[in-house]
Amino acid sequence: MKFISTCLVAATAIAAVWPAAAQTYPERPIRIVVPFPAGGGTDSLTRLIANAANTKYGWTIVVENKPGAGGNLALETVAKSKPDGYTLVMAQTDNVVLNPLLYKKLSYDAVNGFEPLGMIAKGAAVLTVKADSPYKTLGDVVAAAKGKPGGVTFATPGTGTVAHMILQLWEGASGVQFTHVPYRGVAQALPDLIGGQVELYMGSVPTMQGHIDGGKVRGLGVTSGQRSGVLKNVPTFTEAGIKGVELASVWGLMAPAGTPAPVVEKWNSVINELIAQPDVRQKILDTGGEIVGGSAKQMKEAYTADRARLAPLIQKSNITLD
Repeated sequence: MKFISTCLVAATAIAAVWPAAAQTYPERPIRIVVPFPAGGGTDSLTRLIANAANTKYGWTIVVENKPGAGGNLALETVAKSKPDGYTLVMAQTDNVVLNPLLYKKLSYDAVNGFEPLGMIAKGAAVLTVKADSPYKTLGDVVAAAKGKPGGVTFATPGTGTVAHMILQLWEGASGVQFTHVPYRGVAQALPDLIGGQVELYMGSVPTMQGHIDGGKVRGLGVTSGQRSGVLKNVPTFTEAGIKGVELASVWGLMAPAGTPAPVVEKWNSVINELIAQPDVRQKILDTGGEIVGGSAKQMKEAYTADRARLAPLIQKSNITLD
């Protein structure tokens, strides 16, 4: 009984200390780990948020790029870090939602190893073709795919990505069959798309907007519920009569599981304040992203819902990664 009493006193003392500590948090630099290389969309968004926090609050946030293994290197680093609010990860649907479904073995708990802090933005995908492609509409693509099952090549940034999931959703929704050609990002795929080696490429709106505006490729459809603010002439899949294909990548910050509630609450407040700033908001919108925000609980619910929706699709398609 004495031991139990001592533990209760200690726990009470710790609980009392953390709210006070949150008042002075952070007292040293914060590290945000990015699961992708420098220069990409996730990296740019992370640096935008980090710089905004540094400016507004006088914090010191260091961005560390740790690409590799589909984002698992970065996620493992954060999941196994001390849960004190000083090591965070810029999470994304591709890694925190899909990785637990795609990888048979992970060295960390991809579902329960993190504490959601708050969603920042989301980005739909856009289907593109080369500028002089005979496909003018999504209807043209569906007709061609039905006319020659497996004869239309559909390129994505890689196996198990959100773009790959959209391909699977589309095949199920329209009763068509494509030949999937996975690449390692748009840098590899774009020359082949323009050169005609592949007919279709699905990439995120922020990634493809510049190429569409530059006339190198043409957008046929976006996977959002509404038209993109930066691609207003490109219809949604739903507008084209293809339902059930709505899917977007959602970015947000996460901390290791066990991070104290006051720190979680502080970060959630910070995230929502930063994305409400006109300059930050406009920069996200200019890249084709959409502002999300909301509570930490809503972030967890959103990722859980996407995981539940996509799990049967992945199982049915027998898609796995090692």
